[in-house]
Amino acid sequence: EVQLQASGGGLVQAGGSLALSCAASGFTFDDYVIGWFRQAPGKEREGVSCISSSDRSTYYGDSVKGRFTISSDNAKNTVSLRLNSLKPEDTAVYYCAAAPGFSVSRCDDPNYMYYWGQGTQVTVSS
Repeated sequence: EVQLQASGGGLVQAGGSLALSCAASGFTFDDYVIGWFRQAPGKEREGVSCISSSDRSTYYGDSVKGRFTISSDNAKNTVSLRLNSLKPEDTAVYYCAAAPGFSVSRCDDPNYMYYWGQGTQVTVSS
């Protein structure tokens, strides 16, 4: 059974930091791109960041570049997302997702992802 277990969300003040984690199981981690998407109320799901488990290439959405950092631990089948310098507009439900393959070129497209985990709420207060 494929599982993507996201954790680490919470409430933080603007300028603060959070660390999200995605624990994957049920598929060959090294053959997948693992990504984070987010969805705010009334908005479309947005690609935040993703990483290729094979070559560690990364993608970041324009709105998070320079503030968020993604990393993977292939030994533990986990992907982490460090969120720094958080802004109120970062408030959303953050979802972990996975796509077979090695390219991060389509990580801005939720339709590219094959498996989805449950979301974790990130709330940034002003």
